[in-house]
Amino acid sequence: MSKRSHSSKLKYEVIKAYKNEDYTMNELCSTYKINKSTLYRWIEKFENEGIRGLEESKTWKPYSQELKETAVRDYLSGEYSLREVIRKHGISDTKVLRKWIKKYNSHRELKETGKGVRSMTKGRKKRIGKNGLE
Repeated sequence: MSKRSHSSKLKYEVIKAYKNEDYTMNELCSTYKINKSTLYRWIEKFENEGIRGLEESKTWKPYSQELKETAVRDYLSGEYSLREVIRKHGISDTKVLRKWIKKYNSHRELKETGKGVRSMTKGRKKRIGKNGLE
């Protein structure tokens, strides 16, 4: 599955066209081949963080174990929607929260993430012969 990335400039132009009522939501989504939820997310990020909120992140955002557990419990309480929880706790995306919920419901530990904290998968073994790798 590939991830389509739109420039922050294009996102801003689409938001501006929507806010100026130049085009309807449906027209913009059809023209730029985006979902309504995507456009709503762009608008929300723009309103909260300005143009910087529209830029694609190049790094992982660190989250403490406590924040993860609190966010999951908030959602599971039924008091908040996914979007409300990510806004409340400053989580980058609903996909991130969904992943934590799935882990939590599978009775797996929610570990702290951040710089230097990574999980590695086991790679394939390489045979070393007389002349190096085979």
